[in-house]
Amino acid sequence: MRRLAAISVMVAALPASALGYGPLQPPLSLPDTLRGTVQVPLQGMAGGEKPVGGKPIDTLRDLFPALAACWQAPEGLAKFERTEITVRFSLRRDGSVIGSPRITFSQTPADARGKALLIEASLSAVRRCTPARITPALGGAIAGRPLALRFVYEGPKGRGV
Repeated sequence: MRRLAAISVMVAALPASALGYGPLQPPLSLPDTLRGTVQVPLQGMAGGEKPVGGKPIDTLRDLFPALAACWQAPEGLAKFERTEITVRFSLRRDGSVIGSPRITFSQTPADARGKALLIEASLSAVRRCTPARITPALGGAIAGRPLALRFVYEGPKGRGV
């Protein structure tokens, strides 16, 4: 009798899928981060201006350069070498930012003041270039998914900024 009671308790604790209502599903995971790397400032762009006109962006390959087009080299920095800064954020279907962009990685040989200026330049670029003009298909594919945009700046090559 005791054994029967123990078995009935175990069966009652099983999820419905284990009782023949369907296969067990693995736990849900976080969405994969969509990553892009862009050398800034972009060639052919004046820097700091949002791209206007033309067709809406339809691919990830075109999205990351369009978001990086607003990046400007900050003024007032001493000369420094290669800098990499990654900004993580998400977009809505209409191309606007969800929440606040965050810095997830930075490799800057500059001092604390220079690092703060470079981080602000990167966050400002995302703010200035959004909402991005994207197609409904791309908007549906990326809505709510984390995007990681890595800005690579080679510095002024000894000329100072």
